[in-house]
Amino acid sequence: MYTLGVRRDFIAMHFLIGGDWGAENFPNSHHYVLELQLEGKELNQHGYLVDIVDVEKHLDDVIGQYKEQMLNECPAFAGLNPSIEHFARILAMSLSERIQAKNISALKVVLWENESAWAAYRVTR
Repeated sequence: MYTLGVRRDFIAMHFLIGGDWGAENFPNSHHYVLELQLEGKELNQHGYLVDIVDVEKHLDDVIGQYKEQMLNECPAFAGLNPSIEHFARILAMSLSERIQAKNISALKVVLWENESAWAAYRVTR
């Protein structure tokens, strides 16, 4: 099984709702690090799992929707607590819809909120 990874970092803001989360109940920002992992058994005719330039374009487009934004105000978070778990799923699903390489069997987003806390979401095809 081949795995290709691409990484990006960005800043976004949020505040948590529905509980007593201390300082997280108030608007705050996080320096997120997104690790995108793509898996597949076969390489394409060029010896690639997927074109990295294409992946980076989609990754930058998706991150651009959230970079420097208040997550609570983004349509993807309507009715949701903007937790790191929800954010990882939203990013993974959006990237899975955009990256259409036929030999990709799974896509995983690992989203770091800080140096010690992360959440992940995996989409299989």
